[in-house]
Amino acid sequence: MMHVRRFVTLGLVFLAIALAARSASAQLIEKKTLSLAAAKKMAAAAEAEAAKNKWTMVIAVLDDGANLLYLERMDGAPLGSVEVAQGKARTAVRFRRPSKDLEDAIAKGRVAVLSLGNVTAIQGGLPVMMNGQAIGSIGVSGAMSDQDAQCAKAGLAALQE
Repeated sequence: MMHVRRFVTLGLVFLAIALAARSASAQLIEKKTLSLAAAKKMAAAAEAEAAKNKWTMVIAVLDDGANLLYLERMDGAPLGSVEVAQGKARTAVRFRRPSKDLEDAIAKGRVAVLSLGNVTAIQGGLPVMMNGQAIGSIGVSGAMSDQDAQCAKAGLAALQE
């Protein structure tokens, strides 16, 4: 009788562990992320666009958590653009929209955008979107903001090739 009770108890323990493991795995989701290779490809395309136009830029590529994945500072690019490029990219990935959208909102009088915290509302940051989710971003700084955006668009377009 004692052996049967131990066997049943042990069986129930294993069943509980199996159910807990199944339940935990059912809660996990798969998501796409930018690889380092993809970040370098984006930066190379943005750099090529800048070089073609004789602009010196800083190019920042962030992951979906707004963490720096890759940073490139072209020779002669302003040192201050290091933080600005990252800020544009951070804004784009966190809000899942181009940083220009926030700049435009402020220009239209929606100054409440300024209270969002840690926002760089200047053109030149673009999110990398997949299935409605931001999986990363690119931010470019160093020239006029529309030129920064032109280089960021070139970087984003490189992912489609």
